[in-house]
Amino acid sequence: MNFSDDKPIWRQIYELIAMRILSTEWAEGSRIVSVRELASEVGVNPNTVMRSYENLERDGIIFNRRGIGFFVSEGAVEHIRNLERQKFMEEELPKLQERLSLLGLTLEVKSSKK
Repeated sequence: MNFSDDKPIWRQIYELIAMRILSTEWAEGSRIVSVRELASEVGVNPNTVMRSYENLERDGIIFNRRGIGFFVSEGAVEHIRNLERQKFMEEELPKLQERLSLLGLTLEVKSSKK
């Protein structure tokens, strides 16, 4: 995995896992790969992956069954969507609006209803 410099590696791994859940690669209720497996896959220290798992668990996206592993929480897809919508509205949309304004562009949304 190629990591960018704009955010911590643990955060990028968090987002990778969230995208795997959103894409249903990892379905709700299913077991996800172990910390060591993911660390090996993405080429980082297992402690970095563990930090991502701890934050995902804190956010209610995954849960741990001691001795068995981590699993995707029920409702995780909708929860991730809500978090991503909020992040978009707070971080990305203001930048987009500013860029549109600087370029003299307006955003027109067309309805597909007939």
